[in-house]
Amino acid sequence: MPGHLAPQDTVLVTVTGKDSPGITARLTGLLAEAGAALLDIEQVVVRGQLTLCLLVRLPEARGVLKELLFAARELGVSLDFQPVDAPPAAPAPSRHVVTVVGRSLGARELHAVAERLARHGANIERVHRLSEAEPGAVELHIALPTEREPEELKRALLELSMSTNSFDVALQRESLYRRGKRLVVMDMDSTLIRIEVIDELARAYGVGEQVARITERAMHGEMDYDESLRQRVGLLEGLDEQVLRDIAANLPLTEGAETLIRVLKRLGYRTAILSGGFSVAAEALMARLGIDQAHSNVLEVVDGKLTGRTLGPIVNARRKAELLEGIAQAEGILLDQVIAVGDGANDLLMLERAGLGIAFRAKPKLRQAADTSITAGGLDSILFLLGLTTRELQEVLG
Repeated sequence: MPGHLAPQDTVLVTVTGKDSPGITARLTGLLAEAGAALLDIEQVVVRGQLTLCLLVRLPEARGVLKELLFAARELGVSLDFQPVDAPPAAPAPSRHVVTVVGRSLGARELHAVAERLARHGANIERVHRLSEAEPGAVELHIALPTEREPEELKRALLELSMSTNSFDVALQRESLYRRGKRLVVMDMDSTLIRIEVIDELARAYGVGEQVARITERAMHGEMDYDESLRQRVGLLEGLDEQVLRDIAANLPLTEGAETLIRVLKRLGYRTAILSGGFSVAAEALMARLGIDQAHSNVLEVVDGKLTGRTLGPIVNARRKAELLEGIAQAEGILLDQVIAVGDGANDLLMLERAGLGIAFRAKPKLRQAADTSITAGGLDSILFLLGLTTRELQEVLG
């Protein structure tokens, strides 16, 4: 209390009560007139209730505290203050942002996240709701002690989201580039669209089971991707090209894909498809969504029929990573400013090269290797990872 404070003390002033215009202006005005030094300030309003914290260094004349108390009474709010000791010298913690996205986030879900953070020594410094009305996306700004490994915390949060599948949790280091991304590259099959084009072609041609068997062998490591692609495409020899074009004209978009691309375009992001699928489908999708570039495998066609061969280099895992780096370099974009999104082992290298690699509805192995994963939500959940709020998205979508 005032009687126990010495001149030049550092004091934390906390103001709570019903919010109204002019509270912050009145109180900071009194501090300014008294010559108090304002060291820090945070303010939040939740459903009309204000919490305002002011860290101040008192001047020689301490009457400002009494003036603040009188002003608070007139403004209809409560005001409390307490001296704050200088923190002991210690290594600065690393700062991260945890983004939690779900259909609905209640006390149970946020408790589960907060409990994991506490278990790993992470201190929550600020909570910011990204969605409107009910919490559906929340950002937690945390400080992690230097002796704690962010990778361990990332694994713990991933295990939590995998155990529930009702919400996604992403951990990102707080840095200049978190909200400064400029390029988003995406896989196509089972990422931007809900199907695998080669499976649809195989079914249409009556070789679905044979293609599925080759795919399974590749997934179990019995053959590499390039050989599996050659064998599967070989089974399509003689298929009418029109079948491919019909499928490409009616690709079923993944939930949130259209919103994601629309917002990214309006905010000036560059976008690209990097796909192990086929160019006819990728180019149709590029034109439909307004994506800037598409790189994929080209099926050879002679006299309107597929020959069972591809043209040019195969877009495999290594090629995707090379394309990502080439596009970023050509656009003058740092790799830290790139987001890569994919669902399969073929996407691993490009996710590793990107500043933020996102496993989208992926197998556990890729989810564990990626920077973060999305399973519960659609592709538009990525926008919350950029720190955008629902209100900002509504403004962009207009």
